[in-house]
This record gives sequence, structure tokens and C-alpha cells, in this order.
Amino acid sequence: MAVLVGPLPLPLFSLLLLLLLLLPVGGSLSRLEQISRGCKTWKSSTLRPHEVCCEECHPGNRLVSNCGAIPDTLCIPCENGTYTQKPKDYKCSRCTQCEGAQVLVKKCTAATDTQCGCKEGLMCGDERCSFCRKKCGKGEEPTEKRSCRTCPNGTFNDQMHQKCKPWSIKCAKPHEMIAARGDAFTDIKCINVSRSTLKRAESNGSDFVWPLVWSVLPSVCLLALSIALIVAVFCRMRRKKEKVQITPVVSTDDPRTLIAIECSFHEAQEEQGSSSESLASKTSRDQLVV
Repeated sequence: MAVLVGPLPLPLFSLLLLLLLLLPVGGSLSRLEQISRGCKTWKSSTLRPHEVCCEECHPGNRLVSNCGAIPDTLCIPCENGTYTQKPKDYKCSRCTQCEGAQVLVKKCTAATDTQCGCKEGLMCGDERCSFCRKKCGKGEEPTEKRSCRTCPNGTFNDQMHQKCKPWSIKCAKPHEMIAARGDAFTDIKCINVSRSTLKRAESNGSDFVWPLVWSVLPSVCLLALSIALIVAVFCRMRRKKEKVQITPVVSTDDPRTLIAIECSFHEAQEEQGSSSESLASKTSRDQLVV
């Protein structure tokens, strides 16, 4: 059996149409109910005693007129999609839209802008989170190009998205010593060294030094002895050479030597006498000829 559907009665149709028209208005009213309307603080006008001048609007309200008879008419709430955070601003600003790698954290209101965040693995690049950047891990540091780089040699970073810090040059406590150098993730490693350990280390060092001294000492003595022997031989050879070059006249009482000397003396006298005689004979011959 077919069911005939006739036109709706006029009162019911009018009621449905009214509800459809009020739906968007209701959304706006729910937003407007969250904030107060009009001027928050005001003072009497000095030029017009029957008027007041607004000093500060309610949050989320923009200024319409500075002075007027009714304070609630001096400021009105910002429209949907706009906001203001200034107490006396004539214009509302448009709400920020989260785009790209950004995610919505909190919706925009008449008194606050939209709060955006970043997807997993990314972080806000500034206080307003106007852009997202890579989140640097430990052993890295952020750069001006919105990227990450490994900590340079001599620095480390043990936190997320922080600047690298230089390694410590010494241990914090007086009885500690450096056991290992740092790396990109950690600072230098120190170990606690007690005084007994230091004394033991010093004694071990002395026990190591003495055997080394006794092993080197014979070699040093042998080298010194060899050098002394070479110097002595050289000096002796030099003295012998000097004795050979100098031949002094030695006096003697040997008779044979004396006879030889005397004979040579007589021969010299005879030669001198014969020479004298020959000269005398020659002179006498010359006299006879004359």
C-alpha cells in the first residue's frame, strides 16, 4: 500500500527554517559568550562631561570609538577567524593557519592566536612556531641552516637539540684524574685516585727506574774507559814523534872520538900553514923580479 506524503504544515516548515538560519548564529553566539563585551576600564571625558573615554577594552574586543555615552558600545568582540591581544586596537588580526609540517595545538579565540606545533621528529623553529625544523639529537647541534651537524672535535652534547660544549680540561675533584678523553656524546671520564694509589704508583715508578739504571751503567762505564784508552794512546804517539824530531848534541869522553877530533884539527892547521908558506914564496919571487 503506497503512503502519500503531503506538504508539511506551514507552522512546522517555518520552525525548521528558523532553526537552520539560527545554526551559524548559534556558533557565533557560543564564541561571543566566552568573552565580555565593551570597554573594561574608562574615565570621564574632560571635554564632554556626559561621555566617558575608554582606557582598555575587554580581551578579544577591538576599539570602535574612543569616547562615548555608553562604555559597552565603545568596544566590540573580534569576528570569527580574527583575534586581538592589544587593549586598544581598532583592528583584529587574522588567525594563523597551521600548514605543512605544523599541527594544531590550540584553536584561535578572540583573545589568542592559533597555537601550532610540529610533527614527530621535528620542533618549532622560533617562539611563535612559525616554522618547523629537524630536532637534533645527542652528539649534534643545530645550525643556522635549520639542519644538524656532528659536534666538532673537542666538544660534546649530551642533550636533545642543544649547542655543543667544549670538553673539560681537568677533573672536578682534586683526587681525580682523567681516565679517557671525551667524544661527541660525553665529556672526559675521570676516576677517583686515592693517596695510597698515588704512592703505589710512585713506588712502581721507582722500582722500574733502578733496573733501568743498572742495565745502562755498565755500557756507560765501558764507553768512558774506551775513550780514555784512545786518548792515552794518542798522547803517547805524539810524544814519540816529538822526540824523533829533536836531536841534541851529546858530549862524550871516548878517546877515539877525541883523537878523531884532534886529527881533524891538525889537518886544518897544516893546510893553513902550507897556504901561508906558498903565499910567502910568492911574495919573495915578486920582490926579486922587481
